[in-house]
Amino acid sequence: MVYSIQEVLFQLEGIGVFEFLLPFLLIFAVVYGVLISMGIFGKRPGINVVISVAIGLLAIRFPLFTQFYQELFPRLGIGITILLMLLILSGLFFTKFNTRIFMLVLSVIAAVLAIIILYQTFGYLGWLDYGYFGANAVGWIIGAVIFAALIIAVVSSGGKATSDENIWKLHMPIYPWSGDNS
Repeated sequence: MVYSIQEVLFQLEGIGVFEFLLPFLLIFAVVYGVLISMGIFGKRPGINVVISVAIGLLAIRFPLFTQFYQELFPRLGIGITILLMLLILSGLFFTKFNTRIFMLVLSVIAAVLAIIILYQTFGYLGWLDYGYFGANAVGWIIGAVIFAALIIAVVSSGGKATSDENIWKLHMPIYPWSGDNS
């Protein structure tokens, strides 16, 4: 009997591969990688494996966790596809351009896509129906983006830096016994 790819994927979905196995493997890999890179338990990978398995199993037994992954990653795949399309089109139409500016623009587009993806996922899961957001979520998101842009503009604006000595001279009162009456 010949099976199509779609039938095989439906069978894998039926036995819980997408709902339990893949989220478990993702959480296990992330937690294990963090524990190994931090080196908390030294050169004992067994402890890291046990902790990673425990956290992975605890995460997948919570139904909201698997629902979140089921809603987030298809949208994330669409967002990555949009970014990849922009990269391909830019390589097709632009022969020479400033890569730094292009990557900055691409990063801004990626940030906007991430906000949209999270907003849609949270909305589908019903997390935006209560709290401060509700119907005003778009206004909050636009306000947060403008606030972040202002912070980036202030931080990136070039100003004349003063040395530590000059800062102390500006803020410390001049005493007759300090030896410096300037």
